[in-house]
Amino acid sequence: MQEVTQMDWNTAFPFSLTPTMEQISAFIGSPLWDGLCREVESAYGVRPKIEHSRCGMAPGWNVKYKKGGKAICTLYPNGGFFSCMVVIGDALQPEAEALLAGCTRYARELYQNTKSGMGGRWLFIDVTDADVLRDTLRLIALRMGAYK
Repeated sequence: MQEVTQMDWNTAFPFSLTPTMEQISAFIGSPLWDGLCREVESAYGVRPKIEHSRCGMAPGWNVKYKKGGKAICTLYPNGGFFSCMVVIGDALQPEAEALLAGCTRYARELYQNTKSGMGGRWLFIDVTDADVLRDTLRLIALRMGAYK
């Protein structure tokens, strides 16, 4: 299967064409996407908001989850996988480091290699398998104060 790039995503859905959640899911083509969306919506009682961004890091359409004005996470489509941005605030970093001891090497290295700035570590996680999805959901739960 040929890898689909972010440019392909932006070509498929330019600013003038807002994708639906179903179109995003079909473009990504991974059950991990549906799993993360279901879990976040169920756990936090939120609905997705599809927005367009001109951010240089990941321009184009993305999906945001917010609760009470607080960002839960932002999802960025790719072909075959997606990225999830989760911000771990400075105050949560000791808890995050303890949590990460039980996470994948990928998650630990991503956290270690992400500098703290603007109030926390802005983790841009490529969700490519079930283990990374589990780590991502645990980090989201930590952010939302629900990690046990």
